[in-house]
Amino acid sequence: MIEAMVQEIRLSSFPFRLEEQVQLETVYFGGGTPSLLDSAQLQQLIHAIQTRYAIDPHAEITLEANPDDISPEKLQTWKSLGINRLSVGIQSFQSDELAWMNRAHQVEQAIQCLSWIQEAGFDNYSVDLIFGSPLLTDEQLDQNLTRVIEARVPHLSCYALTVENGTTLGHQVYKGLAADVDADKQARQFLLVYDRLTQAGYEGYEISNYALPGYRSRHNSAYWKGIPYGGIGPGAHSYRPGMRQWNVANNSLYIQGIQNNLPAVEHEKLSASQLVNEYIMTALRTVEGIQVSKLNSLTDSSTRTSILQRCRPFQQQGWLEISEEQIKITRTGRLHADGIAADLFMD
Repeated sequence: MIEAMVQEIRLSSFPFRLEEQVQLETVYFGGGTPSLLDSAQLQQLIHAIQTRYAIDPHAEITLEANPDDISPEKLQTWKSLGINRLSVGIQSFQSDELAWMNRAHQVEQAIQCLSWIQEAGFDNYSVDLIFGSPLLTDEQLDQNLTRVIEARVPHLSCYALTVENGTTLGHQVYKGLAADVDADKQARQFLLVYDRLTQAGYEGYEISNYALPGYRSRHNSAYWKGIPYGGIGPGAHSYRPGMRQWNVANNSLYIQGIQNNLPAVEHEKLSASQLVNEYIMTALRTVEGIQVSKLNSLTDSSTRTSILQRCRPFQQQGWLEISEEQIKITRTGRLHADGIAADLFMD
């Protein structure tokens, strides 16, 4: 797999490649469990990227890691490879909930890894937390938030638990072996997270993401701003304005395609309405909101008028704030962001 990914980076015939003269501002190792890779494997990937592209000296280079994979030795190795940001999948500091989610780590490991990260000199890192599970009480969620606030974790990604078809949890819920999520509870805990973190000095700069000043995720922010990116590996997506591409998600087919110099990929050319819809969907999730000037560049006057007219009922409900420069989601509007965006989409 590593050799195939290195080869994909090198392939001059790859049909959807970032321009070689571009200087990469972010590199993100994620999508699976990259903290399982040893130093030689990570070095192999980093070297291939450095050979093909220039990396900005101040680039944000992130590695996703599970708490049980983190040790003082690994942290020093990652730093020596140039990794300067971590995204840690803690999810919860409640032992019963970790067991219910089939997480491999224990609460003690989650607590310990935060100390090790700080001692290793990583001042830029993120923690994932999940809320809205059947086991998590409001009091326990508050305890989880207190722990990360007191540790001054610089960035947090907080997600509502979702039950998806084809997963073990989805099967258990369908068979009545596990409790389904409670929408009212999730909405209440969503606002609890928002209020607690903003009161503690975090900026809710995107619906699921919170940062202390200066610690927004530059990589994820690029997605929301529509900046071009290239993805490497099975299932990885790439984007440039007007075009999207994704690799086959099957590992064997991915490797076979790369070995035969014929990457198994699919493409999609975005229509004018899709470009508008994607901008609405992503921008509305951010604290900056929809920029009217950007909307003007993407639409004609009749379309803009229609979109603004459909915004008015949400403004009256207190879910949107509208000015001459932007259309922003409010605190309670965050609960309805996807529905609002769908109602604003072009046909």
